Amino acid sequence: MSNKGYKNQYVFSAACVGMLIFGVVMISLGSILPEVTTKFQLDGAKAGSLSTLLPTGILVGSLVFGPSVDWLSYKRILIAGTLFTLMGIEGLVFSEMPVFLKLSVFSVGLGGGILNGTTNALVSEISEEDHGANLSLLGVFFGVGALATPFILGMLKGWYSFETIFALLGVLMVLPVLFFMFVQFPGSAKTSGVSIREGLKMVKDPMLLLFGFILFFQSGIEGLTNNWTTTYMETNKQLKASTALFVLSSFVGAITVTRILLSKILRTFNPLKIMVIGLAIAFFGCLLIRYGASYTILIAGMVAIGIGISAGFPVILGYIGQIYTRLSGTAFSIVITIALIGNVIANYLMGHVSQYQGTMVLPYLIMGAIILMLTLIFITNKKYQIKIN
Repeated sequence: MSNKGYKNQYVFSAACVGMLIFGVVMISLGSILPEVTTKFQLDGAKAGSLSTLLPTGILVGSLVFGPSVDWLSYKRILIAGTLFTLMGIEGLVFSEMPVFLKLSVFSVGLGGGILNGTTNALVSEISEEDHGANLSLLGVFFGVGALATPFILGMLKGWYSFETIFALLGVLMVLPVLFFMFVQFPGSAKTSGVSIREGLKMVKDPMLLLFGFILFFQSGIEGLTNNWTTTYMETNKQLKASTALFVLSSFVGAITVTRILLSKILRTFNPLKIMVIGLAIAFFGCLLIRYGASYTILIAGMVAIGIGISAGFPVILGYIGQIYTRLSGTAFSIVITIALIGNVIANYLMGHVSQYQGTMVLPYLIMGAIILMLTLIFITNKKYQIKIN
């Protein structure tokens, strides 16, 4: 055990488990929505309103986790996030009334938002150096959960109902709770004598807000790509639904593999330069999916976009964790909330614009967001001369 009272490898393992849960649950919920809709005989409008409760819960979880870890403890918040998720999962299985179904979906989102934010803040907290590299490695576990879950669920659905699968998933989530209970975590800001007033002042911190708006556009790109790629490919490139879904999977796979590589690359090279190079690659990927016609070129374009944006969250959160060491949880909470708002606005904008211009505008919106990100990075670097590794 270190002189800080905890072992880094145990704490990092706990964070990775939390991120894996977030990846598994977020993807699982979307994959069983048709079964849930059938079970409760929901029409299109009610199914749509149900879907909005998940991001709403994630947003609320992202708002509350930061101040909570700064003034309570990582252990309590990690356990709380897992339990909220567990209760939501079991609620999906055993709910008999729509109101409890809605509460269950919200609970899953709330727990997911808490887990996502807390695990990122936790890894940054224990990283004395190479923040971006370690956060990139953490992000791999979300990708593993997101990629593996659809295949596992697809196999299990042949033998078991979604109620049985999710009931078992809820039982298995008790194991991480037990693990968290026996891990020693870093202390809270409260034990270090930091006041709540100091945390409230961070909302007006110009540098933190610049970081937040960089992630605002980063999250917007991710939201547009995850939610609109299949429709874009089917409508404008005449791909079959299954083929378009595979194209989207190549994007997720590219992010996951690249973050494994970034966990090594960011220890050697300047993180901000890597991020800028990545955004240039993503811009090129947008050109490929806009003007490409063959399946191979479209795959290459989505892979390029995935490679290009993979450094965004690890690099920016790494800077934040090293600059705002006294209240890292609150700082993470602010920027992740800003990022999630960007995701919501980007999807709303795409939905509105596509009604008049069609989904062909997708690559243009992504390219616009990339240009705005590069502009904000240039402004931030010029004003504050970021030299943190």
